Amino acid sequence: MAVFQRPGRRVWWFEFEYRGRRYRESAGTRSKTLAIDIERKRRREVEEAANGVQRNRSAAILFSVAAAEWLELKKPGWAPKAHVIAETDLAHLKTSFGKSLLADITDRAIADYQAFRRTERASNKTINNEVGTLRALLRRYRLWAQVAPDVRMLPVREDAGRALSQEEEHKLLLACAASRSRSRLPAVTTALSTGLRHEELRLLTWRQVDFANKAVTVGKSKTAHGAGRAVPLNKRALNALTAWAREFPSRRSSHYVSPSEKVGVATDDRIPAV
Repeated sequence: MAVFQRPGRRVWWFEFEYRGRRYRESAGTRSKTLAIDIERKRRREVEEAANGVQRNRSAAILFSVAAAEWLELKKPGWAPKAHVIAETDLAHLKTSFGKSLLADITDRAIADYQAFRRTERASNKTINNEVGTLRALLRRYRLWAQVAPDVRMLPVREDAGRALSQEEEHKLLLACAASRSRSRLPAVTTALSTGLRHEELRLLTWRQVDFANKAVTVGKSKTAHGAGRAVPLNKRALNALTAWAREFPSRRSSHYVSPSEKVGVATDDRIPAV
């Protein structure tokens, strides 16, 4: 057993080795006595999980195995979109927990995961959704109740945006049609119909627009999973992009769909609109 403090830090850490694996974690306290108690409890959890203690055999399951089983169990009752969302969440979670036993997923481990995802510039809402998927998985194995009291979801702004009503959307498109910027109407129409992020739409090139298959392929995106995905075009978006393409008969595949403009005239198809 070993508890220690890192240079310049007041919080105690503990470290121990079990079956060839080293565990080093923060006790989250400035009390050495409490840190020793936390270390003992953590060691006991690891030993019980590894030995399949009868009262909670599920704790000895690897996260990656449990995730696969959970997805397979839930798939028949889910809509395809819900399954894809859960798969995406688990792909992120596996980067941190894939090789861990379910017993290793403590409140501190979840807090570390939240901090890690924020360094990857994931939004608080996205991180909360991923933790929500983790919660559903742990509940299936009767393990969530052990960590729930100390898990804190990240704050999310409730006033960040809302869906437009049909009347508001109609007024918006009328205003875009009356704008001196010719690209505004097709750009906004495409955004409303596809849900593309600002940067995904701004950097969209004609190469990414597949008129035959009625879809656009996302290029650079906010997340690795977002890049390269195919987004279907509904009739409104397809018609808007088709009409817009006729304005550029000499366009190249590398040109931007929404080029920079000056007084309603495209100045250079190689430069995206700001």
